[in-house]
Amino acid sequence: MDQPTVTRPEFPPGYVDKPVAIVEWEFVTKRLADAKNYWLCSVRPDGRPHVIPRRGVFVDGRIYYDGSPETRHARNLAGNANVAVHLESGDEVIVLEGNARPAGRPEHELAQKIAGGYRAKYAQHGYAPKSDQWDEGGLCEFTPRQCIAWTQFTADPTKFVF
Repeated sequence: MDQPTVTRPEFPPGYVDKPVAIVEWEFVTKRLADAKNYWLCSVRPDGRPHVIPRRGVFVDGRIYYDGSPETRHARNLAGNANVAVHLESGDEVIVLEGNARPAGRPEHELAQKIAGGYRAKYAQHGYAPKSDQWDEGGLCEFTPRQCIAWTQFTADPTKFVF
């Protein structure tokens, strides 16, 4: 993944008037890689939001998560690929916007990275897929368009654009 463009998010006057720092992209990628849960917000066909926690892995600049194509969020993607993803902390904030889609059968090397990431995070919870787990589907890929992050809201709000 290319390095994103670093800017500031836009806030109303009085929210963040004089930020003094930026969040480093390496901080964001480490948090994304280490996260056990990703909150995923998709859009229902009638326009209502749908939010659900998902287990997944951050590999090569994308978040991969799996599950049945019959789940509500997977069916939502069929009509609207726009998705927001955020981590659990409200103090060290990472919120991404982008698109999610069925990943199809991943190339062998990518499948090994994804399966290895899952095993490292979730084997202790009883989930340790092999690299052929998604040969018949069931894997989704989230690609970010932008990310807003901060570790101190008034000091370092940072926007990354891809």
